[in-house]
Amino acid sequence: MVPRYSRPDMAAIWTPEARYRIWFEIEAHATDALADLGVVPREAADALWAWWRTDPVIDVAAIDAIEAVTKHDVIAFLTWVAEHVGEQARFMHQGMTSSDVLDTTLSVQLARAADILIADLDRLLDVLQRRAREHKLTPTIGRSHGIHAEPVTFGLKLAQAYAEFDRCRTRLIAARSDIATCAISGAVGTFANIDPRVEAHVAEKLGLAIEPVSTQVIPRDRHAMFFATLGVIASSIERLATEVRHLQRTEVLEAEEYFSPGQKGSSAMPHKRNPVLTENLTGLARMVRGYVTPALENVALWHERDISHSSVERYIGPDATITLDFALARLTGVVDKLLVYPTRMQKNLDRMGGLVHSQRVLLALTQAGVSREDAYALVQRNAMKVWESDGALSLLDLLKADADVTAALSPAEIEARFDLDYHLRHVDTIFDRVFAKRDA
Repeated sequence: MVPRYSRPDMAAIWTPEARYRIWFEIEAHATDALADLGVVPREAADALWAWWRTDPVIDVAAIDAIEAVTKHDVIAFLTWVAEHVGEQARFMHQGMTSSDVLDTTLSVQLARAADILIADLDRLLDVLQRRAREHKLTPTIGRSHGIHAEPVTFGLKLAQAYAEFDRCRTRLIAARSDIATCAISGAVGTFANIDPRVEAHVAEKLGLAIEPVSTQVIPRDRHAMFFATLGVIASSIERLATEVRHLQRTEVLEAEEYFSPGQKGSSAMPHKRNPVLTENLTGLARMVRGYVTPALENVALWHERDISHSSVERYIGPDATITLDFALARLTGVVDKLLVYPTRMQKNLDRMGGLVHSQRVLLALTQAGVSREDAYALVQRNAMKVWESDGALSLLDLLKADADVTAALSPAEIEARFDLDYHLRHVDTIFDRVFAKRDA
């Protein structure tokens, strides 16, 4: 966890103090349930909660000192609690194993992290929708393979991003539901020394579902899916960030990141305005994706459990969620303040002498009776002249001067195929599809 890329609310989920508070709640709720079942004295549960209501300071250093001796984090915590609660603390952890506490805590932390990420996505979606509508009919060149293809609008680019992040949100909600499970099932998941009703009680108190069948741990396919979902979101962030980076290149310059007063782009070159935020997002996306493979490899634990997953999750739990939280917030800011240059978009759209209309002429020729092969050859031979002139020649003029073309199409019919609005006539339909749910 790098403070530079951390935001307070998400980072707070992963502090030692926050973790120990969840541990206590699990232990106290379990003791409550055991008291209700007559397994432990009611006084034991009451003593735990009475101490907790004093809002004790979680002494992380003291717990660490105990762990230095015990070499076991949960035992160290239980020992520290017992020092404050007294002899009633001996009834804590009855029939439980450490993973009951650790895994259920991780479920709580990941669910809380998901809630923050869902809120992050909601803010991003709001901004994407607003900017998409702002530039709904701002024409720009569509590119395939990085090469001019046919006209689109800048609003459509943002609508595509909106739809993608809306899918990300749906996946994250499902992943949150899948990860929010509780296991209080004992050493190998058989409830040998604890009643399943204890698990149900703890799950209800923490807002979790019960794990239908656990071993010593909650199955790690749930965690793998959660981190894979974060990886997909990171890839979607990178996709939009890469688009901005390409559009900001000097040769393109159709959009660029906001450049604030006093900002500097280079220590050597005073003229530079670099896409540093989206470059940063590209790097952060790599990090989040990098945590997916270890999560997948955690699935195949030995028998009822080994500990190989533990060190991995101590890293990837906080790092993946904190990094993604920061990245989503940064991307939202980039889109919100993005500088858009419609005049430059139109200039680039016009740059190649009308080549963007080649398909419409091809189709018109085929509809006029020319074979597709011959029609393609007629349009291509004129298009290549425009290409080789770097846009200095006009495809429209060349086609109207080509006797083989005018034998099938009149000059007016050719000119009618060079209509920008024709390419954009279904933008409203696409926007209705994308934003219908949000507008309802």
